[in-house]
Amino acid sequence: MKIGELSRETGVAVRLLRYYEDQGLLTSHRSEGGHRRFGPEAPVTVERIRTLLAAGLPTKIIRELMPCFAGDGTQLQACVLDHLKTQYAELDSRIADLTQARTALGHILEASTRALADA
Repeated sequence: MKIGELSRETGVAVRLLRYYEDQGLLTSHRSEGGHRRFGPEAPVTVERIRTLLAAGLPTKIIRELMPCFAGDGTQLQACVLDHLKTQYAELDSRIADLTQARTALGHILEASTRALADA
């Protein structure tokens, strides 16, 4: 399958598909004319990449997880669950930090609005 076909089938821009390949997430081989050719598994691979990106995982982590898929879906083997739990905990921590920053900013806005109204 050519890169344009893969793009149409997955809805992912050609430029992103090239990026995924550059990052080692997606593989292709070159035709005699130098064109990228992707195997029949490429649409599933792209779906997996998109799912993991949507979960907030960086491409470095995704590259490590790609060989660990079980079956045709997005389920991963048990050997990487601890890694996913760590990523999940890090997201919780970032959410807590952002919530605290949002609350602090809300207090500043509230105090500033009151001060302007009293002036």
